[in-house]
Amino acid sequence: MALSREDLRKKFEEEYQRLNEKQREAVDHIEGPVMVIAGPGTGKTQILASRIGRILLDTDTAPENILCLTYTDAGAIAMRRRLLQFIGPDAYKVNISTFHAFCHEVIQANLHLFEKNTMDPMSELQQVELFKRLIDSFPRDHVLKRIRDPYYERPYLAKLFSAMKREGWKPPFLQERIKAYVEDLPNRDEYRYKRAYKGKKAGDLKEADYNEEVERMAKLSAAVGEFDRFQTMMRDRNLYDFDDMIIWVIDAFMNNPALKSRYQERFLYILVDEYQDTSGTQNRIVELLTDFWDQPNIFVVGDDDQSIYRFQGANIENMSGIADKYRNDLFKVVLPFNYRSTQPILDLAGQLIAHNGERLIHKFPGLTKDLVSGREELKKLTHPAQIHEYDTPHQEMIGITEEVRRLVAKGTSPGRIAVLYKENRYGDELATYLRLQKIPAYSRRSVDLLRMPLVRKILMVMRWLDDEMDIPFSGDERLFEILHFDWFRVPALHVAELAHEASDRQRGSNIKHLRQLLAEKTSTPDRDLFTPSMPEPLRVAGEFLESLLAAVPNHTLQQLFEILIRDGGVVTTILAGPDGTWQLQVL
Repeated sequence: MALSREDLRKKFEEEYQRLNEKQREAVDHIEGPVMVIAGPGTGKTQILASRIGRILLDTDTAPENILCLTYTDAGAIAMRRRLLQFIGPDAYKVNISTFHAFCHEVIQANLHLFEKNTMDPMSELQQVELFKRLIDSFPRDHVLKRIRDPYYERPYLAKLFSAMKREGWKPPFLQERIKAYVEDLPNRDEYRYKRAYKGKKAGDLKEADYNEEVERMAKLSAAVGEFDRFQTMMRDRNLYDFDDMIIWVIDAFMNNPALKSRYQERFLYILVDEYQDTSGTQNRIVELLTDFWDQPNIFVVGDDDQSIYRFQGANIENMSGIADKYRNDLFKVVLPFNYRSTQPILDLAGQLIAHNGERLIHKFPGLTKDLVSGREELKKLTHPAQIHEYDTPHQEMIGITEEVRRLVAKGTSPGRIAVLYKENRYGDELATYLRLQKIPAYSRRSVDLLRMPLVRKILMVMRWLDDEMDIPFSGDERLFEILHFDWFRVPALHVAELAHEASDRQRGSNIKHLRQLLAEKTSTPDRDLFTPSMPEPLRVAGEFLESLLAAVPNHTLQQLFEILIRDGGVVTTILAGPDGTWQLQVL
């Protein structure tokens, strides 16, 4: 049930009172182009959600007539959650999505305009396969053809083609730029000797460097020349990738005015989050959605000092572009209060970024971006940052360990100390230093579960079941390893003896596979009370594995997994280990 307008206004006012003065300015200015320059921790999500609430309260605009574009799925989720808090279920009617999700929706809703009845997104495996087919088709004298590793260029081709799509660069455009660049190489200082060197005079061409760069550009030109062929291969298979979606929608909007008008009429207010990270094609989508009006209701939030996705095609010039386009009508707001960091950290960050000459403060006279700590509890923290320099990584780790040890000795809880590092291997080595000092350390890091020993064991059992269901008695190599798993507690000597006996029989006329021999011994009754036919742990393991194999036709993969970890001793073994909690998380 939708909230009444009175309830909506009450909830909105509660949220509105939490905003500072500058945030309220941004929220209240709902007509015309608006740019909010919002540094880190200044409450971007809060003002975007509040502004949507203000639009719904102060105009007769319906929620479905508002479009909010975000850079990531996480941003879209955070936005909708915040909106739910004070406008209720209507938050689900507001169009909040990433650029890719928006373009996907346009394509699926208008498939007939894209000359396709069905289209599927290309998986990573399909992409690898297509690039391999492309490379296989190269003639022998192709500059990208390598003998030892024929697919060496595959990741570079993928990266290049993706960049071309994100920025909307056509092959002829790039070929022209490459040609101009090569022709200009002799005029560049880096390819001329600055002083006499080994028989060369100052100003002579560095032939080795020049030839190397020409060769590199020849490879780039050849790669660009394969772009259209790869796109044809994708279309022939009814496949597309994320970058294609944006290009197709741009082309559709430009070539079909009725389609563009329909979406322009639908979205009366457009908001864009993290605008500094939009690529050239993403920015083009925004331009096409707003080019009907001289002063569109476009609201962009971003920070030119935080353009962290340049390697993915983010184009900081987009913020400068919108500032130039609506220079006389653009309403600008700078959010000065940071609610995340202490003032000394903000001051240091400001001093560092001041060396960047591409900032918007150089474009607008009087614009300042000096962040102020906005949380009362953080204002009390005035400790300045310290810089410690070391000659080697080894010395650095000793220094960090000693500093941590000193803090712990003074009464600081280890859980209140954090160490940030660039690479996981650095953290692993540092944790070793801390453990030697008997300081407990916990590393929060992403883990490749498929490489964890526990998971690899479980996968091996599943693959053994698959082998045996495909060709009976074909999984002996895996079975030999499985019988060594600690879950079964089978002494290695007993497994070796069983394998040796199976090997002897295979050399004779009475061929016995390892599984076959194990099943035979498992079902053989003991000769007497004191002479068992086989060791008890080996019998238990054999009976369980046969019962698991018998369960395959009648159970789902998830059920087999549950049987394995429950009845196979996996959980019991984990809980008995020193790292049981971690292994349960892995499981």
